[in-house]
Amino acid sequence: MCMVIFAPIFAVCAFATCGGYSGHLQVKVDCAGRKQSNLSINVDFAYPFRLHQVHFKAPQCEGNSEEVVFLDGDFSTAAEFFLTVGVLAFLYSLLATVVYIFYQNKYLKNNRGPHVDFFVTVLFSLLWMVSSCFWAKTLADLKSSTSPTQVLLLMSACRAPKNTCSTTQEPVWSRLNTSAVFGFVNVVLWSGNIWFVFKETGWYKTGQRYPIRSASGKRSSEMRQRLYSESSFDQPEESFGPSLQDALSPSNGDFTKQVHRQASVHQSQGNFSLPQTYLGKTFPNENQGGSRGPRIFVNDI
Repeated sequence: MCMVIFAPIFAVCAFATCGGYSGHLQVKVDCAGRKQSNLSINVDFAYPFRLHQVHFKAPQCEGNSEEVVFLDGDFSTAAEFFLTVGVLAFLYSLLATVVYIFYQNKYLKNNRGPHVDFFVTVLFSLLWMVSSCFWAKTLADLKSSTSPTQVLLLMSACRAPKNTCSTTQEPVWSRLNTSAVFGFVNVVLWSGNIWFVFKETGWYKTGQRYPIRSASGKRSSEMRQRLYSESSFDQPEESFGPSLQDALSPSNGDFTKQVHRQASVHQSQGNFSLPQTYLGKTFPNENQGGSRGPRIFVNDI
């Protein structure tokens, strides 16, 4: 969504400020005899900055002739490359906007749309990086080649000490500087959008790995719980033993047993003993000293 909103805008700003630029330089030559002085020499240049094709006429201050002076340098490669990247990025941004809005189902079908979008986004990020750096370096060279000092040295009249040459108007570089700034803004914008497109591809989810230790711990915990439940509640009836069944159930109609349980708790000097159970009618060691704990008596009636 970030690319859909801002990418076309910044792409237009980048190539528009570069492609529509035109510079103007004005110098004057004041010859010593003041016979061939030219106080208004205009030097105009524009995109794609093929300076070797830009020429102007300047007085020679010797005789009545003029010379044709050409500027130095050809900076069209970097400028055209930068502008081409901007135009292609703008067109792709518009296409992506249409697909996101009107063809969302086809975009997500078989996950091909996000994959293509991811690779194209990475490609444009690299193109913006290369073109912006190349254009920034070329812009510095362009300023050097069109500087008043460099242009005045191209004229033979200005190389003579007796003549006076100066600059009356210099080019304004703010527009080209802005284009270079927009280029690096597009680098940040497209590079940051890689992460959001990457999440749409599905590789982000399949690339997650869960720790094996936690999974095995979970399985072992479930196994322990299952074994515990089986050992606690699934015991057969034979485990209780025949003696207990005989004691709790009537046998052959001989007699009926009734169990009475009585508990008594004795506390003496803060010491306690474990409960004791006696089966029968007599209780040994009844008169022993010391504290006694709770005892359970089972008598037959």
